[in-house]
Amino acid sequence: MDSSEDQILIRSRTVVARVVGGGTLIVPIRGKVGDLASINSLNGTGSLIWKLLEFPRKLSQLVAAVANEFDVDQDLARQDVRQFVREMKNVGLVEAPTRAATCEERPVGRDKHVSPL
Repeated sequence: MDSSEDQILIRSRTVVARVVGGGTLIVPIRGKVGDLASINSLNGTGSLIWKLLEFPRKLSQLVAAVANEFDVDQDLARQDVRQFVREMKNVGLVEAPTRAATCEERPVGRDKHVSPL
């Protein structure tokens, strides 16, 4: 996995997510049906990253946002974000989009263009 600071990431288009009680629940969609056996639950930090990944983002942008939001050291934020992204990629919830997709900067699952954060 490319874990460089310039790596571009985005949410997978094969999931649905809902914010529940301050966290985020993510359900993979397989064959047009939610895979309830594979629900993922994100805490506040994971929910922030998930929200940011509505648009293509560099890993470095995610690190900066986490460090700023939770007032933690950049190195610690980098380590945690890299581990989180690695785990999310391994289960298919986060992906590195194609070059054409990164140029569009359209939110995942929406038809209208919305400005990134």
